[in-house]
Amino acid sequence: MAHIRSLKGMVGLVTGGASGLGRATVERLVQNGASAVIVDLPSSNGQEVAGSLGNRCAFAPADVTSEADMLLAVSLARKKFGKLDLAVNCAGIAVAIKTYNFNKNTPHSLEDFQHVINVNIAGTFNVIRLAVGEMGKNEPDADGHRGCIINTASVAAFDGQVGQAAYSASKGGIVGMTLPIARDLAPMGIRVVTIAPGLFATPLLAGLPEKVRSFLCRQVPFPSRLGDPAEFAHLVTSVAENPMINGEVIRLDGAIRMQP
Repeated sequence: MAHIRSLKGMVGLVTGGASGLGRATVERLVQNGASAVIVDLPSSNGQEVAGSLGNRCAFAPADVTSEADMLLAVSLARKKFGKLDLAVNCAGIAVAIKTYNFNKNTPHSLEDFQHVINVNIAGTFNVIRLAVGEMGKNEPDADGHRGCIINTASVAAFDGQVGQAAYSASKGGIVGMTLPIARDLAPMGIRVVTIAPGLFATPLLAGLPEKVRSFLCRQVPFPSRLGDPAEFAHLVTSVAENPMINGEVIRLDGAIRMQP
């Protein structure tokens, strides 16, 4: 057990931290004695969420695709909490558009496709490349461990549905860069892990009609329900605590395999 890392005293930065999976992650970190910086859009309720969690939580209004915004967010972690040990990428967007609409004779908007790729892949990479610069300043522990990056992909990276070309491509990109970045950062003792959630009760799914949500729940072998964001947050903290998990993509999906 000597190698297991304690959450107490850790400092985490969580993108998309004002709602859904990100908010659950921030709440769990703070409840377990860590400090957290919520990174979310200025239009989010990040300030309110941070305020409700006390003095071990701060809000950095930011767009993950902006270098300037993310540099400010990373520097806030150091200024307020003294360091940065963990970065969790939960910010992401989705569109549902077919590659070509033959009824309307219109192709998928290239702008929409590029926007999803930019936010989900480039945004994730932007956070990683800037966060690890701060983590590299940490004193290594006995294992040589300095920090941990946890990304959010999706089962859509493997079992994409109709209309998910852009979203699946973006999540597949996150899966694809997990191992090379873990290898890049291994000499500095910084780990990189990706979680691929299935169907979770996030604001995105909450907006669906009850009938649709019931249908989706029945697709999950066991447990036959939507995932609870707290279950995602639990896995994030387990990964943060266990230094042997590295360079891996973990499906968190109740054994669902999405059918066409």
